[in-house]
Amino acid sequence: MNELEQALALIARGADEIIKKEDLEARLKTGRPLRIKAGFDPTAPDLHIGHTVLLNKMRQFQDLGHQVIFLIGDFTGMIGDPTGKNVTRKALTREDVLANAETYAEQVYKVLDREKTELRFNSEWFGKMGAADMIRLAATHTVARMLERDDFQKRYKSEQPIAIHEFLYPLTQGYDSVALEADVELGGTDQKFNLLMGRALQEHHGQAPQIVLTMPLLEGLDGVNKMSKSLGNYIGINEPAIDIVTKTMKIGDDLMWRWFELLSFEVSLDELTVMKADIVSGALNPREAKLRLARELATRFHDAAAAEQAIAGWNAVVTGQGDTSLLPLSDIEAPAEGFRLAALLTAAGVTPSNSEANRKIKERAVRIDGDVVEDASRVFTAGFEGVLQVGKRNFARIRLI
Repeated sequence: MNELEQALALIARGADEIIKKEDLEARLKTGRPLRIKAGFDPTAPDLHIGHTVLLNKMRQFQDLGHQVIFLIGDFTGMIGDPTGKNVTRKALTREDVLANAETYAEQVYKVLDREKTELRFNSEWFGKMGAADMIRLAATHTVARMLERDDFQKRYKSEQPIAIHEFLYPLTQGYDSVALEADVELGGTDQKFNLLMGRALQEHHGQAPQIVLTMPLLEGLDGVNKMSKSLGNYIGINEPAIDIVTKTMKIGDDLMWRWFELLSFEVSLDELTVMKADIVSGALNPREAKLRLARELATRFHDAAAAEQAIAGWNAVVTGQGDTSLLPLSDIEAPAEGFRLAALLTAAGVTPSNSEANRKIKERAVRIDGDVVEDASRVFTAGFEGVLQVGKRNFARIRLI
């Protein structure tokens, strides 16, 4: 492939849709750095690896020499994007938005090149707008057009309330593209309506409409639902390296390939094809492939030394080879009477409930420091320290204080 074909292939990797691909190719041929925009509303203080699907694509554009704009929606965050919601989303206070935005700005540089990133806040332009300006913006589209958006349409048909301010969200996100003169806007598949709004508003203001590139929503650890903190199926990018490794190792073999495609910088699509064939033939163990992904993610969000230590700790527990003292130690406050075994497992987070813990005890699936424990009546008091393990994948090194 020539240089242009290689760039298009990298940009298209993992993408769900590019609108319009021929326009993207034409702008790449000009040789000028394109302005690549992605907006993030600081609705929560921490990012998870599902958010990094877009960040990874931004980094790829950076590596190709383009100008990336990380837009923090400190204004739109106070409206709240209703995408995917069947109820009006609670608006954040200005204080919440600013506090979350501060943590966002630091976390994104674990993926993006700080020196090549233009960090912007959309309050820069919306803060200067008056009521008349917002009315003129609202006048560019009709209620009927807004109701074409899937979630609005569903709520309207089911007679669920739609607040007037929610109609402003797609308009304000679209206007961001006008203010920034974006060539390309990135977003999840659930953002398509808003991204197309940007194209329409740019045309309205005499600008060339941006190319829209949508990325899939990353499935979480359960392999079914979109990664979400509320569902508990996520990996936070600020989590300890051992948690990134252990959680990555829990994903299903089929999901592993999707994670590789959307999250890996190190493994090309051609190499993925070879890896899949090797697993089918038995030449490669799926666990080894998954360890490679876990190592890459832990290194990205920490460093190589932390990643290797985490993998060594994981191996020590799962394979019985190595030093379990490499695992991070968590302190848990014990009640005066101590914990019975089931309660200890639940307090350590290796079982979701005491009933599940008791079931695992009966199945002889519980180990402490590698030894099977069957005595459910055993009591653990302050001073106890050890590695608790349920099955092969759930474990924790704890100390009772």
